[in-house]
Amino acid sequence: MHKKTSRHSHPRIYQDGDCISLEFANGEIQSQMLMSDPNHLVLTYTRAMMAFSFFHQKPERIAIIGLGGGSVVKWCYQNHPDAGITVIEINPDVISSREQFLIPPDDHRLRVIEGDGADYVANTKDRTEVLLVDGFDAYGQSPQLCSPAFYKNCYRALAPDGLMVVNLCGPEDQGSIDNIRNAFHGRTVIAIPDDGENQLVFAFKGKRSQGEILPAEELSEKLRDYVLIPVQIQ
Repeated sequence: MHKKTSRHSHPRIYQDGDCISLEFANGEIQSQMLMSDPNHLVLTYTRAMMAFSFFHQKPERIAIIGLGGGSVVKWCYQNHPDAGITVIEINPDVISSREQFLIPPDDHRLRVIEGDGADYVANTKDRTEVLLVDGFDAYGQSPQLCSPAFYKNCYRALAPDGLMVVNLCGPEDQGSIDNIRNAFHGRTVIAIPDDGENQLVFAFKGKRSQGEILPAEELSEKLRDYVLIPVQIQ
C-alpha cells in the first residue's frame, strides 16, 4: 500500500470573458470551460483523450480518475448516454466547484466519489470498459497514480475488452510509460497533440482492435479526423 501524503491545494477559479478556468497555486491551468458552450473541449489534450471512442465506441461503464473542471466528464455524459460514469476525485475543494463548471448532479448514470483513484482501482469489483486517468494536483501528477502497482491494478479493474487512457505531462513521463507497457504487456499507443506537451497513452486489454494495429501514419490521420486536431503517434 502506498503512503499517503497531503498534496491538496485549494483550486483557483477565475473567469475571463466567456472562459472560466480552474488552476492550482503554481499557475498551471487544469481545466477550462466556455460559458457559451459548456460541453466544448477547450484544451486539446482533453480532445485527444476522447479518441478512446475511436477504439471503443459503446462502453457500458466509464471510470474517470480526476474530476478537475469536469470537461471530460461532461463530454462522456453527453456523447455516451448509455454508459454509467464513475468519477474519483481526491480533493474535496475540486468537487465543491462542480456547480460552477456546470457538471451534472449525480443520477442513475453519473456518480462522483471523493477518494483516492489508486485505492479505487485496487479495490473495486466493477469491471469498466474505459478507464480515463487524469490525476494532477498543484505538484504535478500524483505519485500513487503512476506506480507499477497502480497500472497493474488498472489492468485488473478493466473489463476483458477494456481500454485505459492516461494523460501524462511531466519529467517522469517515460517511467510512467514503461510501467504502463509492463502492466499491459506492451500493448500501448502514444498520441501527442501537436500544440502541447501532453502525451496520451492508450493501453489495451483483450483482443486486438483494428485501430490498435494500424500503422502509425494511418492511425494518426484517422485520429486527427476523429478528434479534429493534429495528433502524432509513437
